[in-house]
Amino acid sequence: MPKTTEEQLYEYLAQFITENKRNKIEEIVQWRTRYLTVVLEDIYQPHNASAVLRTCECFGIQDVHIIENRNKYTVNPDVVMGSTKWMNLHKYSGKLNNTPDALNALKAQGYRIVATTPHKNDCIITELDMSKGKVALVMGTEIDGISQTVFDMADEFVKIPMYGFTESFNISVTAAMCLHVLSNKLRSSDLPWQLSAEEQLLLKTDWVRNILTKPELVEAEFYKSMNL
Repeated sequence: MPKTTEEQLYEYLAQFITENKRNKIEEIVQWRTRYLTVVLEDIYQPHNASAVLRTCECFGIQDVHIIENRNKYTVNPDVVMGSTKWMNLHKYSGKLNNTPDALNALKAQGYRIVATTPHKNDCIITELDMSKGKVALVMGTEIDGISQTVFDMADEFVKIPMYGFTESFNISVTAAMCLHVLSNKLRSSDLPWQLSAEEQLLLKTDWVRNILTKPELVEAEFYKSMNL
């Protein structure tokens, strides 16, 4: 079966990176998922914002959705450690309340909106049923937690058991614990959590572009050789 243009493009670009990096890309893409995604609503501390992104990348979460209402989302490069160049960040801004647009967009993509909060008694994180469909895990601000809009639009609520006087964990710690539990559930299940072959190919091509110094010049040479 003839290779598609996208397959040929990836192979062409990949010849300009080391074999070790090619092998790493082929390995890592197998662990990427869009079955589980993370939504960050109005996070304002750069250290927390960066730590959550780094955690998401480490657990193979490909997409993170960032809602900017009152606070602009900024990252600390010393904390994020380059993780953002391997992920897709989707920002929602421009309105006083961008949360409805973000959650409606995710619902349209088939996601269940699962909000993290210690205030609503639904289920603990280990009891969340991943077989009911894709999960968009929503986390709110460091002080106030999720907004009333998220409360109203969420399909389910989860919490982490706590046994001390303090009301909640730091958001980066919450993200790490939740993703550890949920990603393990996915990878030990028969659910279709991996990216499709087409998604993997597109992602691998993007990753090679991120490695190359001037990918646009290399890509131009490919299309020239293909007479495209």
